Amino acid sequence: MKKVLLIGLITLFAGALIWVLLFWQPATQLQKSDAISTLAIAEAPKGGDFILNSYKGEVDLKSLRGQVVVIYFGYTWCPDICPTSLGFLSAALEELTPEEQDKIQVLFISVDPERDSLEHLKSYGEYFHRKILGVTGTHEQLKRVANLYGAAYRLVKSDSSADYVVDHSADLYVVNQQGQLQTVIRHGTQPKQILAVLRGLINNN
Repeated sequence: MKKVLLIGLITLFAGALIWVLLFWQPATQLQKSDAISTLAIAEAPKGGDFILNSYKGEVDLKSLRGQVVVIYFGYTWCPDICPTSLGFLSAALEELTPEEQDKIQVLFISVDPERDSLEHLKSYGEYFHRKILGVTGTHEQLKRVANLYGAAYRLVKSDSSADYVVDHSADLYVVNQQGQLQTVIRHGTQPKQILAVLRGLINNN
């Protein structure tokens, strides 16, 4: 009886091991495969043109036709999310050749215009990469742009002080050379995957 039970347990264990080897995938692999989503033509949000301010003057998205534009909503006082996202993005940009980099412009849209001056945005963007240009505007302008791209933000004030943080979307919005919202890269996507998206758009033009 014990021998039969032992054989049964061994058979069950062997079957489970074979299933794991052939079919099981870690959750991280599923998350990675779903990290980048390409928007369907009829799917909202659709993106769109806008004009915001930078230390160089007005930045009109229309003037960037012919380039791949990466849009990120954040603020320079952000303690962790923005540095992580921009760090991953800058690592991807560094893997591009100088010629490829010239075909890309990153717009870091500050949703905290009260604290983020244009000069501060300049130094903040350039700290991560020369292709990152900080822009901002009034809250009316910023909310319009956020709505166009399906992003969102809100100011969260502390009861005990005048300080506040800003909850905001953390995805990268990639606009193709024709000015159309092409792809949304989810927060946490690794530099290698970001690089593949950017290089793919550059080479398809």
